[in-house]
Amino acid sequence: MLTSLQNPLVKQLRKLHSAKERREQGVFIIEGTHLLQEACRVKYPLATVCCTPQWQSRNQLLWQQASQQAQRGEIVSEEVLQAIATTVNPDGVVATAPRCLERSQVPCNGLTLALENVQDPGNVGTIIRTAMAAGASGLWLSANSVDIYNPKVLRATAGQWFRLPIAISPDLRATVSKCQQAGMQVIATQADAPLTYWEVDWQRPSLILLGNEGAGLSADLVAQSNLRVRIPQNAEVESLNVAIAAALLLYEAQRQKRFSTAQ
Repeated sequence: MLTSLQNPLVKQLRKLHSAKERREQGVFIIEGTHLLQEACRVKYPLATVCCTPQWQSRNQLLWQQASQQAQRGEIVSEEVLQAIATTVNPDGVVATAPRCLERSQVPCNGLTLALENVQDPGNVGTIIRTAMAAGASGLWLSANSVDIYNPKVLRATAGQWFRLPIAISPDLRATVSKCQQAGMQVIATQADAPLTYWEVDWQRPSLILLGNEGAGLSADLVAQSNLRVRIPQNAEVESLNVAIAAALLLYEAQRQKRFSTAQ
């Protein structure tokens, strides 16, 4: 059992709290029982799994599965687990996994999202979870958005991070052009847009553009869109949370598709 905070593995895992270290090491943290279950369920490759003896005794089947799926499994003390975890009260298990999102293929059809410079990990994680729940085909994230491997992003997705196709776009304008060439309508969200989101034909293949929490979408992306839409709101409210905006648009699209199918 690992008990020393000076152990080389422990030092390496503690460094993964930093986005820079996650990039340089090429791995990220999967923290908590639920996220580990989801990773094992989809057979996401694991590098290391560390757990306390108490967690192992309560989760023997999951420990066995994760250990077989990982390159290395270690029993660690409560102190070591607390040191490598990113949460204040970890539930007893922390794993690491290689950055593999480059394997993801976000299709240029169906209903997809593209996030430009979205910085809050809770917002991005909530959008991923909502997109999966609403039946979206995938999500693009601009390179200047929050690190998609941020532990807070993963936790906010409630495990859907491992299921929704996600890709980092080095050039979001080029990605938008690619989707348009494939026949998708590109819809930009803007407070003063001429159309409400209820007036859009969401049965068409659609790419939703969502921008930074404070600045919104860049002028270039707005100009590139096919439609600009707004979400009606009280004049005294400046804007909606980006994750809430995403949910409203996604579920309007789902409502229209279900209504059409039912007829």
